[in-house]
Amino acid sequence: MAEENNPKFLKAYEMASNTSKQFPPDVLLHFYALYKRATEKNGFFIPNGHQGDLRAAFKVNALIQVKDLSKPEAEKRYIELVEEHIGEVIE
Repeated sequence: MAEENNPKFLKAYEMASNTSKQFPPDVLLHFYALYKRATEKNGFFIPNGHQGDLRAAFKVNALIQVKDLSKPEAEKRYIELVEEHIGEVIE
């Protein structure tokens, strides 16, 4: 079940992208890592280092924490995270 075939995941992404809510950095990193894991097409994603070493290190750490999730599981957890912090995802 790739993200293209999961309308609920796409709706969750739309909700997360358009929210005006502010989140702590750890929640933002969780959103980031789950989204990247759910949508990466060619294996493990590594952010580039042009964003500053500390910021890139936090992103890599977040990605490592979700690396063992399947793409469908990452989609499911992303939807759950959106529902926990933003609201119910209705297709």
